[in-house]
Amino acid sequence: MRSAVLAGLAAVILASCATTQSSQPMTEDPYLWLEEIEGERALTWVREQNARSLGVLESDPRFAGLYADALAIANNRDRLPLGGIQEGYYYNFWQDETHVRGIWRRSPLTDYARGAPVWETLLDVDALATAESANWVFQGSDCLEGTTRCLIQLSDGGRDANTVREYDIATRSFVAGGFVVPEAKSSVAWLDRDTLLVATNWGDGSMTESGYAMIVKRWRRGTALESAVEVMRGQASDVGVFIGVFQDTDGSRLPIAYEANTFFETAYWRLDGALPQQINLPAKSSIAGLFQGNLVFTLNEAWRGLAQGALAAYPLADTGAEAPRAAALFTPTERQSVEGVAITRDAILVAGYENVRGRILRFTPEGAGWRQTQIELPTTGSVSFAGTSPTESLAFATYQDYTTPSTLYALEDAATRARPIRSLPALFDSSRFIAEQFEAVSRDGTRVPYYVVRPRDMQLNGENPTLLYAYGGFQVSYPPTYGASTGKLWLERGGVYVLANIRGGGEFGPAWHQAGLRTNRQVIYDDFYAVEQDLVNRRITSPRRLGIMGGSNGGLLMGVMLNQHPEMINAAVVQVPLLDMLRYDQLLAGASWVDEYGSPNNPEERAFLETISPYQNLRRRDDFPTPFVLTSTKDDRVHPGHARKYVARMLELGMPVLYYENIDGGHSAAANLNEAARRRALEYTYLMQRLMD
Repeated sequence: MRSAVLAGLAAVILASCATTQSSQPMTEDPYLWLEEIEGERALTWVREQNARSLGVLESDPRFAGLYADALAIANNRDRLPLGGIQEGYYYNFWQDETHVRGIWRRSPLTDYARGAPVWETLLDVDALATAESANWVFQGSDCLEGTTRCLIQLSDGGRDANTVREYDIATRSFVAGGFVVPEAKSSVAWLDRDTLLVATNWGDGSMTESGYAMIVKRWRRGTALESAVEVMRGQASDVGVFIGVFQDTDGSRLPIAYEANTFFETAYWRLDGALPQQINLPAKSSIAGLFQGNLVFTLNEAWRGLAQGALAAYPLADTGAEAPRAAALFTPTERQSVEGVAITRDAILVAGYENVRGRILRFTPEGAGWRQTQIELPTTGSVSFAGTSPTESLAFATYQDYTTPSTLYALEDAATRARPIRSLPALFDSSRFIAEQFEAVSRDGTRVPYYVVRPRDMQLNGENPTLLYAYGGFQVSYPPTYGASTGKLWLERGGVYVLANIRGGGEFGPAWHQAGLRTNRQVIYDDFYAVEQDLVNRRITSPRRLGIMGGSNGGLLMGVMLNQHPEMINAAVVQVPLLDMLRYDQLLAGASWVDEYGSPNNPEERAFLETISPYQNLRRRDDFPTPFVLTSTKDDRVHPGHARKYVARMLELGMPVLYYENIDGGHSAAANLNEAARRRALEYTYLMQRLMD
């Protein structure tokens, strides 16, 4: 086995060294042609790199077993069918080996709540794709209350851009002559049965610099889309204008436009009047919904005496008032967060974290204030909502942790009591492992929590193959979750798994995220480095046995760490990454992320980006490990040019690298379950070659 692997890697190195081995800084970008997503020259290069790297990985004797296990997990029917509630039904989208693209279905809510759902298929996406000779990926539905009409979102190959088509669940067919919004990064919502609010690509001058719609129009049934009447417009400098409809506990509906001025700053507009009316909220806030005539929201900045991170509400009648009567329902401490808010007919529910351990709080009006209670659930893992409706008393939630598969709970008796409905069987032998939480100390003294999932009998000898994962951006939290693929493909085969809750995420609320914005981003990388060092100092692992993994923004993290501290690791899985930080804002949705990373057009921010951009800072050095870079041709969020150019630059420098680009999948780099399983098998084959051989 080892000789075959080494021979393959030698071929990779020889292919790399066949080009110029210059370590001089780049003054011009010689690989702009790789940004031509579907360009013939670029795709020829992609296929050559795929063939070279797949030859190394798929010829490994371990790959077949890993792929079989990954495929079994991906197609496992024993999964929780999760979705949402509407008008007495529970809706779910389901994929398995028979339904690779998936089926959209529903069950009566009472049957679902007793753990015996009676499913009726509403739309078979596999059959639709076959009938229409299309590579359809289901991206969601929006059904109008009191009717059988729904808007179905279908993507070609997993792109963010999709086509919206009107569907009648009574006839199980698309409506002849019904609403159709052509492929675009659209936002569409029902105003009433015969009227849509549509934000889409209306032609020249209608899209933002980030590639999203900025004009909302009202479209009446029976008229041409081009004749729709403008309701409001944003600005080209906005990220985009998006549409949503909130339902109150009495069934009334409120259409709202979100004018995202930046990724984290939004102006909200009511669209239920003759003219749009701006809602009085701070720019850094998020509307959670309506509850008994109150607008419920969370704050990412302090406002009118309310603290940053708080959950608050004020009467809906005050949306246009200069001084709305706002009150806090919950104000988190420094180590707490509000992760998700759900509304039932009887209460406001909050899924949050305390030191990255989940819990659900319940809030109801009491006198002039709000009463807080906690729903009894396990508190050492992750909790999330699995279906709520403001017109239903019943709600659903799930609990999981690193060694406990998901359990579905019904939140009954006006969502005061949690009753377990179903727990999933284990997909790996978790009895052999234990999850522990530690803290590393970053360069500025900040305590950074991280979890280690390891064998109970593991020796602290520095020889344990360890995979460290992190994301660190956009206020996205990573609490303890049950990773069946990680357990089966990595833990059971002798690995240790680590997840770092570094700054940039949302584990401790907006302040934890905002600490690493723009030119302050180095603290995120310092946090990750501190965790690497702590793992080595505790003798859990060593640089020879340590690998790292991250995707999208986490792919940027991987690129930075490879440049800043390659001596700490022997493997890096770089998934759908941002790597050219001097051009990211010119590629696909990149302009929408300036609020996170800073602008290459701002001299101060560009100067910082020049110091961290993985592509421009690549240098040949002996301690640089062989990375595995993955992306997708169909990714219309993070441009595949990032990964392509980075790998091309490595090859130019004579540095070994593995590369795989899925030509069908979207930002997840997988168009279906089979491709997702293949990607995981490739990743863990690579990790075993680097960390276990």
